[in-house]
Amino acid sequence: MGTVKRDYWPTEAWRTTEPASVGIDSKKLSDLDHIISSQHKNIHGIVMVKDGYIAFERYYHGYGPCDAHRVASVTKSFTSALIGMAVDSGYIPSIDQKVLHFFPDYVTHDIRKKTVTLKHLLTMTAPFTFSWKGNQGGQEPLDRLRRQRDWVTYILNQMGGKGQSGMFQYSTAGTHLLSAIITQTTGRCARAFANEHLCGPLGMRDIPDHDMKTFSLDDVFGNHATGWLKDPKGNSIGGFGLTITPRDMARFGFLYLNGGMWDNKQIISKAWIDASTTPHAEVMIDESLAKYGYLWWIREEKGMSIYLALGDGGNVICCVPEKDLVVAIAGKIGRKPIDRWPLFETYILPAILD
Repeated sequence: MGTVKRDYWPTEAWRTTEPASVGIDSKKLSDLDHIISSQHKNIHGIVMVKDGYIAFERYYHGYGPCDAHRVASVTKSFTSALIGMAVDSGYIPSIDQKVLHFFPDYVTHDIRKKTVTLKHLLTMTAPFTFSWKGNQGGQEPLDRLRRQRDWVTYILNQMGGKGQSGMFQYSTAGTHLLSAIITQTTGRCARAFANEHLCGPLGMRDIPDHDMKTFSLDDVFGNHATGWLKDPKGNSIGGFGLTITPRDMARFGFLYLNGGMWDNKQIISKAWIDASTTPHAEVMIDESLAKYGYLWWIREEKGMSIYLALGDGGNVICCVPEKDLVVAIAGKIGRKPIDRWPLFETYILPAILD
């Protein structure tokens, strides 16, 4: 989709409209509301933005538009955006830069580790010592990670070994290195950098600092945190731990839908947006071929290229450029949530009238 001329920008507030006015079948949305209420018990909110207007917004279980939610691995796509902004601003020369360049005090003789670049981390093709078996959790020792005093050193120790560069290996730990690189190069943690350069210009609420009193299982992976979690050294956690409202999730997706442009200002370069939403890696998951950009999932559906920020618990930001559509869903992180894609396949995409 080319650049769309907007008649307003939702910096101050989103404008709403009736579904029919932007070509959406209200009956399908009514069916969607019923299915969410009856079958998707952990969904707390959904926002659908069509042609720049909120055309459908619902909240469940006592939640509302001002409530922020822990969005799990959706955080990764935010980290990707911040890396792009750091590249655009010259803080980072290139994503082809070697990861160890940013950690000069780390000493290793592992040749494979020395070849890893930022692009490997962005595309989940960096080598790590743990195994991965085709799902987002895999065998990655995140529970062990949370007990470390120095997350970065621990992750660097896990990198390389017998792992193979260039092969897709889902790694939350790898994205934390990207966040640490933001801290190293900009002098601010990802949260502070995001507040100034992303949240402020887009009219998103500032992400508050979250004081990590402990690194217990519930504190790190539970649903009660606010802001953006950080490691013991103060680095925002690159792969999870962000809390945000569904409306601000939609703002982030809308920025990407507009090629990084916001209110006539280029917040992120279009080149970065295009590269981020272009497949760089492929992997078989549940007998289906999945494609991956720069910490964004990509899929083809009825001739359309769709890109998604996906998180545990069924948290998702889905961008459909050909339909000028962004859908944000926030929910409670829990075990084995119902797959959200059938909601898109059966109700949301068919509701967009051609």
